[in-house]
Amino acid sequence: MARIVLSYPDEVFRFTTEMPVRITDINGANHLSNDALISMLSEARAQFMVKMGLQESIENGVGIVVTDLATMYQSESFFPEILRFEVGVTDLNKYGGDYVFRVSKAQSGQPVALAKYGFVFFNFSRKAVVPLPEAFRDMFSE
Repeated sequence: MARIVLSYPDEVFRFTTEMPVRITDINGANHLSNDALISMLSEARAQFMVKMGLQESIENGVGIVVTDLATMYQSESFFPEILRFEVGVTDLNKYGGDYVFRVSKAQSGQPVALAKYGFVFFNFSRKAVVPLPEAFRDMFSE
């Protein structure tokens, strides 16, 4: 099976936050678990959206739905390290795009993971994908 390779330029990242690895984030191998990292990515995405003045639910029953997730692990992380999450938006298309993440150890800068969440805008009452709002596109256009 082919390995995924993620790579993003520095300028795509528009937000940074830090979070501690909690003891409950550790798995049986004594390092940060997959599910804990995904939860931390979701938290970083939510903080990014708040900072940008965005909401999960836009209006008229329209919101953002995550369509896929890819993660490329680069090193282990352990309790009680502090992780830095850098977040950006790329690859906008007619219906959505990608939230992208760069995760590193705050103290040393050592890379921990690169990740992306694909997303689309979705009308929950109609159960249909809808076009990306122009205001969103304008916010993230180069």
